[in-house]
Amino acid sequence: MAMEEQLRELAARREKALAMGSPRRLQEFCDAGVLNVRQRIAYLFDEGSFTEQGLLALPARVEDRDRAPGDGSVDGSGTINGRLAVVNAADFTSMGASSAEIAGQKMVHSRKTAIENGIPLIMLCECSGGRIPDIMGAAGIHKTGEYFDLSHDRKIPRAAAVLGQSYGGGTWRAATSDFVVMRKGAVMAVSSANVTSVAISEDPDPEELGGWRMQAGVTGQVDLAVDSDEEALDAIKAFLSYMPSHSGEAPPELEPAADAAQDQDALLSVVPESRSKVYDMRDVVRVIMDKGSYFPIKDRFARNISTGLARLNGRSVGVMAPNPKFKGGALDSDACDKAISFIALCDSFNIPLVTLADTPGFLVGVAGEKLRLPGKIMNYTQALQLATVPKLSVIVRKSYGQAHLNMGAGVCDHMAAWVTADISFMDPNAAVNVVYRVREEDEPERYRELMAKVMQDSSGYDLAACYRAQTVLDPRETRDWLARMLEVHRRRPTGGIAKHRLATWPTTF
Repeated sequence: MAMEEQLRELAARREKALAMGSPRRLQEFCDAGVLNVRQRIAYLFDEGSFTEQGLLALPARVEDRDRAPGDGSVDGSGTINGRLAVVNAADFTSMGASSAEIAGQKMVHSRKTAIENGIPLIMLCECSGGRIPDIMGAAGIHKTGEYFDLSHDRKIPRAAAVLGQSYGGGTWRAATSDFVVMRKGAVMAVSSANVTSVAISEDPDPEELGGWRMQAGVTGQVDLAVDSDEEALDAIKAFLSYMPSHSGEAPPELEPAADAAQDQDALLSVVPESRSKVYDMRDVVRVIMDKGSYFPIKDRFARNISTGLARLNGRSVGVMAPNPKFKGGALDSDACDKAISFIALCDSFNIPLVTLADTPGFLVGVAGEKLRLPGKIMNYTQALQLATVPKLSVIVRKSYGQAHLNMGAGVCDHMAAWVTADISFMDPNAAVNVVYRVREEDEPERYRELMAKVMQDSSGYDLAACYRAQTVLDPRETRDWLARMLEVHRRRPTGGIAKHRLATWPTTF
């Protein structure tokens, strides 16, 4: 075959692969205002930077080769805001991006490339499930290569976007990622409603089975729900901007904007003087951290504790804080799971951890015990103790009981208390009732006397007097104090690299 003819064949094969799969599916994407896989990749990566691998891959079964160019996935690498990333992106137009042998090999190779070279891995997830009949039988079940990518030891950041129907392999990839964003209208579940209707005689609505409300608000397996593909891809870009490329380096530092430091006087009005009034702790975080830098994680799940990434003078930090706006800031089983997941993320990728405490303690009772709350509390404590990134704790208002320890007491590197801090074994109201059996409505004058008694020696000054806190702060000094302490701890001989003792902590809970 002459060179000219060979080049024509190459061009024709490339053109066919780039055209993707089913024209009908492509039109459905267009009509729905949803990006197809190649549009997603063009939006995700810097213009002209993407290099594809596996463009000419085809399904293992000869009879399927005209239906599924690339075997249902697009893989490769490029730059995002100048930084390298590897992508494995499902092409639902090609046989529903079903899990199959060659697609599995591509996924394994992408993952290996990312890990061995210290590059973040992005997965754009859609999957109709396993490709039947390819994977039926004893030999077939081993053809998808999925058993290679079901573990994650947090050597590199992994981000996933669930952008359509995602069952089986697509769900596994999302569930073993460090950050998961989901487009509203997409579905993430072990199996489709078709399978569940046959297997267990259950025929749920897909949204109920694994829609964004379920996964972002009830299970917490999705970190963020958005309205469009573009918003999902923007979220991945934002998440990666806080992350190092791999666990062996410190997170990137940005030059802070001239107005990064906001007016700290706002803190005096954000937090009510009355300890019984609620407020949104996220407002406190947004004032203290660089302007516009707060990036919430799992904001719809376990809302009684807020977790998120932010920047302080351009440096990445993780912020974890009970939120009095929800359940009064009292912590429960879900809050423990959310906190553990966040601590593992920060420690694995060398991100200093800041805790802001305002919590009356844990929500005790039958419901909590049924959800294994004692074990969850101890897991939370253990995760915080194992974390070796710099840990700074600030007591904003209430800090009672075991929750005081779970917010960093005794294991943080530096602790400060606001002048409004109140630290004790339990909420004074509960103490008066438990110890003295006196209720305010029955004996108001005696109740006030006993409240004053049990609240003795519980101020931030008392914590500083026994050197359990290193300082007492005017709230307006918090940003500066945190920045100075981070400057101290970033000088560790490890160069800001943690020991990563939480790197293999289970990805989900």
